Amino acid sequence: MSTPLVTPGPRATLERLQVDGVLLLMNALWGVTFVMVKDALGHGDPFSFLGLRFCIGALTLSALARRKMLERATLLRGGALGVLLFLCFAMQTLGLVSTTPSRSAFITGTYVVLVPVLGWAFFRRMSSASSWAGVAIATAGLYTLTGANLREGLSLGDVLTLGSAAAYAFHILFTERIAAKTDVVSLVAVQLWVVALLSVLCLPFAGARVHWTPSFVGAALFCGVAASALALTLQVWAQARTTAVRVALFCCTEPVFAALTSVGVGHERLGPREWVGGGLIVLGVLVAEVSGVLWARFFPGRASAPTGG
Repeated sequence: MSTPLVTPGPRATLERLQVDGVLLLMNALWGVTFVMVKDALGHGDPFSFLGLRFCIGALTLSALARRKMLERATLLRGGALGVLLFLCFAMQTLGLVSTTPSRSAFITGTYVVLVPVLGWAFFRRMSSASSWAGVAIATAGLYTLTGANLREGLSLGDVLTLGSAAAYAFHILFTERIAAKTDVVSLVAVQLWVVALLSVLCLPFAGARVHWTPSFVGAALFCGVAASALALTLQVWAQARTTAVRVALFCCTEPVFAALTSVGVGHERLGPREWVGGGLIVLGVLVAEVSGVLWARFFPGRASAPTGG
């Protein structure tokens, strides 16, 4: 028997808005760091920067988590998520050696499609029609915003970048399943230690190169505290209260914040392509967020409504 939709009450609406605000703040923090990281990598190699960045974030959260992060369940769950997070960063970095930044940005963003696909394949979690519509629009926006040209076929760098997107998609999916079962700060602290350790272990193979300039140290401090410790804590907090698909959709706003930041500091100007791409990404999020609520309000008795995912 079909169950009619119920319009969310004030408390549910307020919590939804809180989660939306947290997800936007998380992606704003990540978006701001693009310019910082680009400048910092002119003074050091990627794995030295990652090791320092995540070590700073891990130390910050460890001071808050203390003994809770040493619980067996937290170590196992955080360790697994940390490996996925490291694979995401490492494969994206290695992929940039033999692909273009625009292709890398778009292929990385395909996790927004991989999350619902892998969620169905591995967990039989079917996303709603409104979520799929939002995913399609946001993906078109990513393609437009990045200006990626995929007509040349896939290079090794593209394949590595696609692996990075898959790793992040699994990271989002598994975070959804365990976020409510583990202390948030402790779970993130363990992840950051794993990424920092694995980054340091890569240095003998990648070659360490660091010039301790104020911009390099400042970027590592900001990325470690704000973009790693705080942003990942916000992600886990939000995923205890919403779905993986919704998180992936909001993550599409990261390049929008990155572009706006780049314009704000005078690094580049946005043309029609960037504005259209960014607008489509925002529209995709709005379609997924609002369509289910509007359907429930205007057609409360129809069970086939495209409820939000």
